[in-house]
Amino acid sequence: MQASALGDADVQTVRYWLYAPGRGACMWEEFYERGVMGLGWHQLGDLSEYATKEDMRQRLLDTRDDNTSQTNSARAVWQFANEIKPGDVIFVKRGLKEILGRGVVTGDYVYDPEGGEYPHLRNVSWKRRGSWRSDQQFPMKTLTEITDYPDLLARIDAFFDDGEDEESVDNEETLPVFPEYSSEQFLDEVFMDEERYDATVGVLRAKKNIILQGAPGVGKTFAAKRLAYSMMGVKDASRVMLVQFHQSYSYEDFIEGYRPSGQGFELVKGAFYSFCKKAADDEDNEYFFIIDEINRGNLSKIFGELFMLIESDKRGPKNKLQLLYSREFFYVPRNVYIIGMMNTADRSLAMLDYALRRRFAFVELSPAFDSEGFRAYRAGLVNPRFEALAREVESLNRVIAEDESLGEGFCIGHSYFCNMDADTCTDAALASIVEYELIPMLKEYWFDEPGKVREWSDRLRRSLR
Repeated sequence: MQASALGDADVQTVRYWLYAPGRGACMWEEFYERGVMGLGWHQLGDLSEYATKEDMRQRLLDTRDDNTSQTNSARAVWQFANEIKPGDVIFVKRGLKEILGRGVVTGDYVYDPEGGEYPHLRNVSWKRRGSWRSDQQFPMKTLTEITDYPDLLARIDAFFDDGEDEESVDNEETLPVFPEYSSEQFLDEVFMDEERYDATVGVLRAKKNIILQGAPGVGKTFAAKRLAYSMMGVKDASRVMLVQFHQSYSYEDFIEGYRPSGQGFELVKGAFYSFCKKAADDEDNEYFFIIDEINRGNLSKIFGELFMLIESDKRGPKNKLQLLYSREFFYVPRNVYIIGMMNTADRSLAMLDYALRRRFAFVELSPAFDSEGFRAYRAGLVNPRFEALAREVESLNRVIAEDESLGEGFCIGHSYFCNMDADTCTDAALASIVEYELIPMLKEYWFDEPGKVREWSDRLRRSLR
């Protein structure tokens, strides 16, 4: 169960961007009044005439003499012209620590040859403006996507939680319309049968918390995001947050804690706290908090007093607990679902804390080489070497499953072979998967049995000849 040939890029959700309107935000007032966002690099001309980002970079190298690679500049103009979409959210910044406003993109890229220093434009419905100071620095680049940085996004979004001010505009007409996403679409994209999908949805709705566990490459992250979208019925990324636990992740990152600031220390809210507050203000909609590598963190330390509050029967305002630092009474809303992900092949990790384990339901994701969806994907590639390699990996998985020191939790997942089409499924691509992904994994699995590593390395390589 996991990905079909489609990757994450096909999910057209709202994306979030940090944007500087000119040096020192010198164009902010003008752009706000005009309802636009603009970009410089006027020497490039019409950005829609460039076929690739590299073409833009070469043009910048030819026209600018500042002895830099122009990589960041080329990325900014390419994203401005080709990746930003109507419905995306723009946060306006000045310098490295100040937010000036927020808006929603309403138009496609437009080139204005009479636009002077800023000829590259997009229409934006600006919602708020003001001045909010951050305790942490922002990226220096003119345009930076922050969709995949949930902690940073939560901190910036929290500036706007105090309600609309006198300069707000009516946003009812410009709210983004999110694409629908049904269970049928989930089953088309994720190699899971309908019965298994219905059972997973049912246990998540009842338990509120599940952990998707499985071997490397079974598509836990891919499935988790699409599970959330299918339950919401729309591809609304603003109601899904993804964080990754690690050994240094703490309660202060997750809930709240004191951080250094210019005046000493100040209390900063964490990712889960901010997410729950957002969900509590929108009780009619479901929200999904996804935790990658959930077993890598010190769970007792991260969750703290929330051990009790995440239980399905302890949700809601009637079950408040006082937080450690702020002493605020806090609860986990009923419309928040937690999806954890755990790699069963990571032998360096301790067992999950029992107190947390009993609060989650566990859903096993297995390699889906024999699923109807993967067989159809496989047949569509019409590639004999792909077929031979897939059969060899299935044989390898049977050996791994029967190995007393390994077992089914160490089998190789099908997602290593997904996201290909007839053009990209080349001999070189398949050889790269074998040499740089599968064989290193076998060396880790059978570090004390080099003969077995050599045998299966040779078999995988021979399948491509």
